[in-house]
Formats: sequence, C-alpha cells, structure tokens
Amino acid sequence: MMNSIRTRMAPSPTGEIHVGSMATLLKNYAFAKKYGGQFILRIEDTDKEREVAGGVKAIQEIIRRYGLDWDEGPGKDGPYGPYIQSERLEIYQKEVQSLIEKGEAYYCFCSKERLAEVKEQQLASKQPPHYDRHCRHLDPEEAKQRVASGESYVIRLKVPEGEEITFTDLLRGEITFHSDLIDDQVLLKSDGYPTYHLAVVIDDHLMKITHIMRGEEWISSTPKHVLLYKAFGWEVPVFAHIPVFLNPDGKGKMSKRKGVVSAASFLDRGYLPEAMLNFFMILGWAKKDQEEVISLEEYIREFEPSDLSSNSVAFDLQKLNWLNGVYIRKLSLEELQKKIESFVPADFPREKLAQVLPLIQERLVTLGDFTELTKFFYAPISYEANLLLKKSSVEGVREQLEQVIALIKSIKNWSVEALEVGIRNLQEKKDWHKGQFFMMLRIAATGEKATPPLFETMEVLGQDLLLDRLHQALDKIKS
Repeated sequence: MMNSIRTRMAPSPTGEIHVGSMATLLKNYAFAKKYGGQFILRIEDTDKEREVAGGVKAIQEIIRRYGLDWDEGPGKDGPYGPYIQSERLEIYQKEVQSLIEKGEAYYCFCSKERLAEVKEQQLASKQPPHYDRHCRHLDPEEAKQRVASGESYVIRLKVPEGEEITFTDLLRGEITFHSDLIDDQVLLKSDGYPTYHLAVVIDDHLMKITHIMRGEEWISSTPKHVLLYKAFGWEVPVFAHIPVFLNPDGKGKMSKRKGVVSAASFLDRGYLPEAMLNFFMILGWAKKDQEEVISLEEYIREFEPSDLSSNSVAFDLQKLNWLNGVYIRKLSLEELQKKIESFVPADFPREKLAQVLPLIQERLVTLGDFTELTKFFYAPISYEANLLLKKSSVEGVREQLEQVIALIKSIKNWSVEALEVGIRNLQEKKDWHKGQFFMMLRIAATGEKATPPLFETMEVLGQDLLLDRLHQALDKIKS
C-alpha cells in the first residue's frame, strides 16, 4: 500500500491560505513523495457566495512560491479529474442518487421556515438543535412524485440509530462517536450543489486518496464521513488529524484576529520559503537527531505522520526569526541580491546595493529589514546633539570632528584600508578614549548607535556624503 500513497489538499478559493493550511499541505506533500506516491490539489469551490475572484490562481501561486507543486490538479491532467468541485456536479448527483436507491439517504421537503421553527422550539426546551427527521419516513414513491412535480428538496443522509462509529487516527488512536449524536446531515442542497461532507467523501474515494491528513477541527466531522463511506460500500481511508497552531503566546488558536497569518503575508514580509517550510517541519515533529535546520529532502526521507505530536504548538516567532536568519546567511551574495530586489526602496541608490549587502547580511532577520538597516546610507539622518557628547565635552568632540574632517579631506585613495589606518592612527596619536571616540564618530556618520562595521560603512557612504555629515555634527556641537 505504501507504494500507492495518494494524499491531497483541498483548499477553498474563499480567501488567502492560512499558514496552518500550508503546514498541513507540506505534510501531505512530503508523505506522498517519501513513498513515491502522488500529491493531489483539489479545489473545493462549491461555496459560491464566499468565493474570491482569482482565488484558484492565488492558491496555485502560493503553493509554488513555497517551492512545492502537485502531481494532479488544476492545470495538470490526471486520471481522476476534473479537480475543481464545481465541474463535478453531475458526479455528486449521480452518486447521491445511488444512496437514495439503497435507502441510505432520503428526500427532505421541509421549508426554511419549518426548520427555523423546529430549531426555536428545541432551543426553548434546551435541546441541541438538530433535524427532527420529519421527512425520514416518507413513502419513497411519494417522495419521488413530489420531486418530479418540481417541489424544492434537499437530500439527507439516513444516519443509523443506536450505533457506535469508530475510526483510527494515526496520532490519537481509536476515536468513537455515537450515531445518536449525529444529525441527518444534508448531502445535496436545493440548488443541486453538494455539501462539503458529500463532496469530500466522493472526491477522496474516486481520486483514490489513501491518507487524509487535515486539521483537528475536522475530527467531529469524521464520523459523518465514515458513515458515508459505509453507506456507499467504500473502503475508509487512513485519517490523521493535525493539531492547530496556537498564537505565539500559546493562548488560543492562531487566528486572523491576532495578526496577519496568511501564508503569503510571511513571504511578503521577507521570510524565505525555505525557512518557512523548515519552521513548519519542526512544529510538533522532531528529526531523529534533533537537528532543527532541515532541508525538504531530509524531511521527506524521515517524516511519518504517526510521529507527529497530538498536542497543539505555539507559533514561535522567535524560532522562525532565528531560522530565517540562518537561511539568509546561507545565501550567496548573488542569491541574496536577487531575493531582496523587491524589498529595496525605489529611492535607494542601486549602485550601492552590491556594496551594502555584505555589510547587512549578518544583521538581516527578514528581507523586509533592508530599509531599516540601510536608510542611513542615503537618506537624511537625524539625532540629538547630546549623543555626540557621551563621555566627553563640547571642546573635546569639536576637536575630534575637526581633526577627522581634515583627515578625510586628505585621503586620495578612498578605501576601507585608507580610512581605517588613518583614523586609528589619529585616535592613538591623540590618545582619545577609544569607546567614546568611535561611538561619537559612528553617530556623526550614520545617526545610529549600531551599524555594520564602521570603516566599511564609511567607504560606502563616500567621501562627499561623509564629510557633509561630519560638518553637520560639528554644527550641532557649535550650536
């Protein structure tokens, strides 16, 4: 069976893909690849009211931005298509009719008004809302005549009474539900569209999905799906319900109310897809040697769904930032320049980019940090004059600035070496306090207390801009 593993991801084009969904997608992808199987992308677009224009294309794009792909799905022909649910309506209608014929489902003609009234009565008597099975025992021939006459209907599953429904979860073992707690769910809506429960079971069976890895929020729906598999007479696939991500503080499910959580938003902020995938890998799973920096190839070799933790894990931003920094520092300067292009402001002097990147690569947490780390290289700087005077006097700093200005003007061969030799010799000759002098000089040149190496930074600033800033600092002291 391991040679015919088929997993899937079935997102809806109703909004951006959540990071939790992308992490689940990675697990399905890796498991299929480990055993030479297939990973299928299926689009569940039957909720037309919530569908977003361009949603399918956006799903495809974000999967590829993360460096992943699918074997079968939209844009990739396969033997079990179509892979978009709205193109499969005839399949659902045909299959659900087979349930009617077998007595496993029934037509329901209850109006919205009647259902609302029943719900209101149940709530008033403190009962959990459920369908009261009013149409369950209609004569099948009468039901067919009402359908033929054009009366509006839905089709419901005839849930067996007094039965235990048990399935095995790879992470949690056996899970049992009682059928009396399960509603006679709607399978086919009055507009001819299937509900999620009907479509997902039919699609997974016909597409020969062997393992279903999805979020733990679907555990309560799984007995409904198991009942449907049995009603159709189909083999039940293997289930693995993956814990949700918690907010970074470990409190509550990670949700949009707590910040930007779409998979695309992290890439847009400058996280590398390789780092994001690595981060998804180590949340709730550990490599045998406990190494945390893992390539996709290594993950595919070692990953087993049964090794996942069944406990929810916090979305640790500190760990993600650390990992992203590791991956940024692994890039060659050519690779870094290519990846950072979209984060470089329009007014940044492009001729300085190749000089600046080696100076900031070690300090980048995300590619989006570029502007903050480089703005002093070209934009006007601002700082309080008293920062220049730490551990010195006005007269002392004035002398230092005047001497450095004279030195900078005298340099003919502008280079890091000329700057470092000249300035260090001046500091030693004058016996200025090293910490005070170099901090004052850094602030005067950049407006910042922490920057890339000082002499390399001065070289990139250039002789004219550096002199201009040192004169500005002198003016601040004089005033």
